[in-house]
Amino acid sequence: MLDNGIEFSQLELGKIEIAPEVIEVIAHMAGSEVPGVAGLSSGVVGDFVERLGRKSSRGVRVDIKEREATIDLYIIVEFGQQIPDVAYKVQENVRESIQNMTGLVVTQVNVHIVDVLLKQEKEKKVPGNYEEVHRVR
Repeated sequence: MLDNGIEFSQLELGKIEIAPEVIEVIAHMAGSEVPGVAGLSSGVVGDFVERLGRKSSRGVRVDIKEREATIDLYIIVEFGQQIPDVAYKVQENVRESIQNMTGLVVTQVNVHIVDVLLKQEKEKKVPGNYEEVHRVR
């Protein structure tokens, strides 16, 4: 049995449950694949939580009640992008991905812009590892 899993049905064959961590992974992938998103960042709070030894999905927080989910994403946007457009596309992609894959109703996708990745910083970095250049803390 999953801790805090979302139970979807009780059938003759057994239960179907989805762990909250699965929702976090879906949200992370859906947010990361939007053009203009340089990456997701856990920020100061996420770093603190990880230091305490608790699990934290970098850049995503999920709150699930019944069959509804609220998602918070903390993203780093590439310099030169229209931030509102990128954030709106992230909201759409995350909502559609979670709803299509899990059947949960996504009531909110809150996008928090925590940094802008400058071109010279992007050239220095290995793809996918943006924590070191994160300046806004």
